[in-house]
Amino acid sequence: MSVPKKRKTKAASRRHGSHFAIKGKSTVKCSNCGVTLLPHRACAKCGYYKGEKKLK
Repeated sequence: MSVPKKRKTKAASRRHGSHFAIKGKSTVKCSNCGVTLLPHRACAKCGYYKGEKKLK
């Protein structure tokens, strides 16, 4: 296994990791009642998913 010849500076390390920032969660609106929820989930308020009643 190879070993780095020189240590990375703090600035170089921070530039390298700049794209690892936390991104916000994507949300969609329920087609039935309009509540925001995570994609590919049934609505907890009305129970609909893709226009069909899935939960009681």
